[in-house]
Amino acid sequence: MRLMIASDAWHPQVNGVVRSLEQMVRRAPAHGFQASVLSPSEFPSMPLPGYREIRLACPVPGRLAALWDAMAPTHVHIATEGPVGFAVRRRCLARRLPFTTSYHTRFPEYLAARAPVPEAWSYAYLRRFHGAAHGTMVSTPSLEGELAGRGFGHLMRWTRGVDTDLFRPAVPGAPEPAELAVLPRPFFLFVGRLAIEKNVAAFLALDLPGTKVVVGDGPDRARLEAMAPEARFLGTRTGAALAAIYAACDAFVFPSLTDTFGIVLLEALASGLPVAALPVTGPLDVIGGTAVGVLDHDLRAAALGALALSRDACRAEALRRGWDESARQFYGNILAARRRAEPEAA
Repeated sequence: MRLMIASDAWHPQVNGVVRSLEQMVRRAPAHGFQASVLSPSEFPSMPLPGYREIRLACPVPGRLAALWDAMAPTHVHIATEGPVGFAVRRRCLARRLPFTTSYHTRFPEYLAARAPVPEAWSYAYLRRFHGAAHGTMVSTPSLEGELAGRGFGHLMRWTRGVDTDLFRPAVPGAPEPAELAVLPRPFFLFVGRLAIEKNVAAFLALDLPGTKVVVGDGPDRARLEAMAPEARFLGTRTGAALAAIYAACDAFVFPSLTDTFGIVLLEALASGLPVAALPVTGPLDVIGGTAVGVLDHDLRAAALGALALSRDACRAEALRRGWDESARQFYGNILAARRRAEPEAA
């Protein structure tokens, strides 16, 4: 079986969508699939205004047809609602081919934060976009309930995971990363895109002891650095360098109000790092009901409370959240959606 994953988010972008999809591609053979990603790199593109890290593709029909023939997919999954996703959706509908989608990003809220576009308009577009799919994958029970209430149908659960071999607690006696060695403790860490929708300013405004450490980049970085010159901005880190930063810190602060999951939450837990977050979709599903984080509308109280939690308990919780279970759900959903489509085709 050959799976085409159509995504407007792919390398060199660094975000949760890319991490999730690359893990699904890596695990495809174990589920009987050969997976390929159709991304903006295959087409002419231009940088998104105000957000140059993201490129908007122009999926030329002839080029799309040639790539389609080369991939010869038996199954199609559309991961994003951008130009690549829309072009593949249109081709599937024209040829009456079943497909699945996934809902990763709260675009209505993100767009409303930048432009005077009512959220209701954006949700109407997204409802129509996903409504043509034979299954729309969502990451958490909270998000599933929210989207169902907005009229989305054929919702399927697809959890996320974490690489517990890469992200792990520091070895006792190991030296701190050089960037942190001379800074006062405790270290409160944020990892993510530096953009207005991530609410990073709420973290930087907290009156906390020690040092605030920020890993990531984005269009809001200059403003945030000017706002909090005492914080340590490390830029984008990946792989072992990112894992070392996690392991060296004392608490992870997640100020977002709009993330649908937050893979960084699992990366923090795998590193033995307790979490402080707001009680909203994402943190409620990942951290709620556990002893590995503090959820509070008072983010300062949550951050200070997280310092007292067990790092061993955080690691134990993360060990239950590997990518293998995520892949089992993902490929199971694709096969279930295909079975759902067969009576309609008949």
